[in-house]
Amino acid sequence: MINWRSLPSLSALRAFAATAEARGFSQAARALNVTHAAVAQQVRALEQELGHPLVQRDGRGVSLTPEGEQLYAALSEGFAALQRGVEALLDGAVDRPVKVTLTASFAAQWLMPRLKDFWDRHPDIGLSLHPEPRIVDLHREGMDLGIRYGNGDWPGVEATYLAPARLVVAGAPSLLGGRTTLTAEEMRGIDWVLARNWPEQDSFLRQLGLEPQMLSRTDVSGEELAIAAARQGLGLVVESEALVEAEVREGRLRVVQESRARLPAYFMVTLPGPQRAAARAFLKWLKSQA
Repeated sequence: MINWRSLPSLSALRAFAATAEARGFSQAARALNVTHAAVAQQVRALEQELGHPLVQRDGRGVSLTPEGEQLYAALSEGFAALQRGVEALLDGAVDRPVKVTLTASFAAQWLMPRLKDFWDRHPDIGLSLHPEPRIVDLHREGMDLGIRYGNGDWPGVEATYLAPARLVVAGAPSLLGGRTTLTAEEMRGIDWVLARNWPEQDSFLRQLGLEPQMLSRTDVSGEELAIAAARQGLGLVVESEALVEAEVREGRLRVVQESRARLPAYFMVTLPGPQRAAARAFLKWLKSQA
């Protein structure tokens, strides 16, 4: 049970959170539609009540003390949950499109081939897909959910297993002939199409007894290009199992080596707290596709 009497005023907490987010009193004042002096006074009062300095002058703005960083992390999570709860209540039946952050390769290779089934089931729900190679802040970017590659241990979010991402080596039947598996020695003598700057790929190749820099390779900047090149028989490719499953199922690629590791994998990631009705429907559908 919350001890309401022990908490500082909501106005003071809101003023500090806005200041911490904007890194300045003036910017926080504009966000809250109050005066610079009012925000500064609230923050100073909060510091006095808690007995700790929370902000300090940093040029024309402010920076947070260690105690300020600790409090801001808690407030940011709490205010975000509060905002989502209010938005979920206000949205009602008129839901805006579900905003999803994910990589372009996962969108193209895994999600897009399945989306017709979702829209057949939920023709009234719109989706707004945001392909992005970096991990984005769901709250700051206004995302309902993300699909991330990793071990599922990101702080501040809830992660649910979606699809395997264990790495495989695959090639076109025209490249492999009748072979269904390849030894390390055989793979050394074949061309490769590999992604640049992908440590997991290089680590997997070394586990197979191959030195990535010693292979006859063409480097590409994205997984979609690598898969397309492999499909044309231009070389072997290292890819996540989930992203080549359709290619393998339809006979365009053949897996010749695979990792046995369960992680990393693809996870559905949401912020703690209630989800809008449309987002809940999309998450439920995603789980049915796992």
